[in-house]
Amino acid sequence: MIKVTRFNHELVVLNAELIESVETTPDTVITLTSGKKLLVSEPVELVVERILEYRRAIHHPVTASHEV
Repeated sequence: MIKVTRFNHELVVLNAELIESVETTPDTVITLTSGKKLLVSEPVELVVERILEYRRAIHHPVTASHEV
């Protein structure tokens, strides 16, 4: 899940697996696999960074054996 902010300052938590595309039009528009579109205040680069962080966390979770 990733956090994004709508233009009315409402926090939205999205399932990153359901994001089909992220584009600048010039505002950032996130299109979900359902066809729903969200206009958010974060720039495209930040949304992509959050998606990548989410995917890294899913594929390489931190375990107790790795903690110091």
